[in-house]
Amino acid sequence: MKIPLSWLKDFIDLSGLSVEDIARKLTLAGMEVDEILYVGLPMPVYKEGEKHEFKTNGIGWDREKLVVAEIREVKAHPNADKLTLLDLYDGQQDQVVLTGAPNIFHLKGAGKLEKPIKVAYAKEGTTLYDGHADGQVLMTLKRAKIRGVDSYSMVCSEKELGITEESDGIIILDDDAPVGMPLADYLGDAVLDISILPNMARNANVIGIARELAAMLGRRVES
Repeated sequence: MKIPLSWLKDFIDLSGLSVEDIARKLTLAGMEVDEILYVGLPMPVYKEGEKHEFKTNGIGWDREKLVVAEIREVKAHPNADKLTLLDLYDGQQDQVVLTGAPNIFHLKGAGKLEKPIKVAYAKEGTTLYDGHADGQVLMTLKRAKIRGVDSYSMVCSEKELGITEESDGIIILDDDAPVGMPLADYLGDAVLDISILPNMARNANVIGIARELAAMLGRRVES
């Protein structure tokens, strides 16, 4: 069973606990955590020779280089029919980004938008998953020139962020997403892959896991 940390937090206060702390307590209580998938949250750092307590996967998002931004204007690329140019604001300055995302292409040449679109914006040097490669292949965003236009940043898809293994276009955030906020603060999460034994079937749901944690921590379950 896969449990997102953000979902658990809807039912119990987990302040003061790391992801590994939570996984350790669940495992000791008979709900073995087989793997932790990090989606934007910082990956654990192990010292040389230190044992990896849990199998981990995923990617941490750079707080300085991956932020919430808003698209304010959509233009046509001067030399490419299948690309668009986006004028966006990243909380510090205006940026120009080119993209071939199919879910933004219908706005090509629309000009200034009546309502800005909130997106995940990655700056030069950001480490992400390659959205065009099979599987999850890490890559670092580098400066390039594409059809005569400089490209040094990008708006991201769910696959590039490691949220899903496949995606069709860039991720569109909620209208209230704060521009300039590190994406890890807004969207970062960790997913615990838990083995539930037959004699603990009562915990085969989020509220059951929350109750077990509450009992161990001496905290209340919020309804």
